Amino acid sequence: MLGKVIAPGVLYFERFFGSTPQKVWKYLIDSEKRGKWLGKGDMELFEGGRVELYFMHTELSPSTAPVPDRYQHMQQGHHFTGKVLQIKPPHLLSFTWEDGSEVTIELSAHKDGVLLRLTHRKLADDPATRSSVAAGWHTHMEILQNVLNGSIPPNFWLSFHNIQQVYQIDLLQL
Repeated sequence: MLGKVIAPGVLYFERFFGSTPQKVWKYLIDSEKRGKWLGKGDMELFEGGRVELYFMHTELSPSTAPVPDRYQHMQQGHHFTGKVLQIKPPHLLSFTWEDGSEVTIELSAHKDGVLLRLTHRKLADDPATRSSVAAGWHTHMEILQNVLNGSIPPNFWLSFHNIQQVYQIDLLQL
């Protein structure tokens, strides 16, 4: 399922995982578990707490592929520091992102698993930002699905490149 623009500068995603809110929550807050699908780093689990994210996209899968030219600056990793805005374990985590934008992740228990809703607000409202951020979250959540299922995730950059082309077409008209 593709993410969608729900307002200017706001992307929204939903993913269903055959898991529990408690297990998925651990993959949001624990540095080692988060590092398997997004990025490692300390997270102070209180409102106003510090969030550090260290992205090593090439380490998310044993499969290799070249880093796209546009993202060569991330070849050796990428880092930023944010702040926890809201936290209500194991259902809500909201924090600032590197460009002053905000990410909110909500988890809801359902009969056969958990629904993850991710909203990324205050993004630059241009096609390049929309397609890059949408493809990034899409790919990271695809990797989270693989990790939760115990399967080998695909190469981040290859998956990112393929889905970014879809998002460039899908979000172009907005």
